[in-house]
Amino acid sequence: MQPLSVGRCAIAKEETTRINEEIRARELRVVDDEGTQHGILGLNEALALAAERGLDLVEVSPNAAPPVCRIMDYGKYKYQASKRAAEAKKKTARVELKEVKMRPKTEEHDFNFKLKNVQRFLEDGNKVKVTIMFRGREVTHPEYGRHLLEKVAAEIKEIALIESPPRMAGRFMTMVVAPLKK
Repeated sequence: MQPLSVGRCAIAKEETTRINEEIRARELRVVDDEGTQHGILGLNEALALAAERGLDLVEVSPNAAPPVCRIMDYGKYKYQASKRAAEAKKKTARVELKEVKMRPKTEEHDFNFKLKNVQRFLEDGNKVKVTIMFRGREVTHPEYGRHLLEKVAAEIKEIALIESPPRMAGRFMTMVVAPLKK
């Protein structure tokens, strides 16, 4: 068994699970592989019962009085647990933040092209950060950028909601939109 370091947040169950000779308690409540309770047995009796079936004695509830142990195939149990964890990880949705950049003087065709990208990102389930970049004296007219962002918001209102309204930060005006939940 590995020593536990102080700086770790969570301890994996596999590291703290004791099997067979690692179990320290003298008396155990034993449950076999079919779910039948065998009552409270001594450690040697429980180990003999597990060995008779060709399985492992696994401590499933070490804090109970007396500790609860289960007779099972520990290798198979760990394999199935890792498969369940991998399957759960695969099903989690990853939402990325995509960015589309424009200028205040972006023409209609370029605007439509960028708008199609925004719509595609939203349909893929990603959030989109729409950024208007101001150069030189353009920064003195932020209303042009705000108008462009409002136009984007109007075009995508059926498929997205505005998570963060248009906001000026230095020479950039940004707005974050997220896809609607279906």
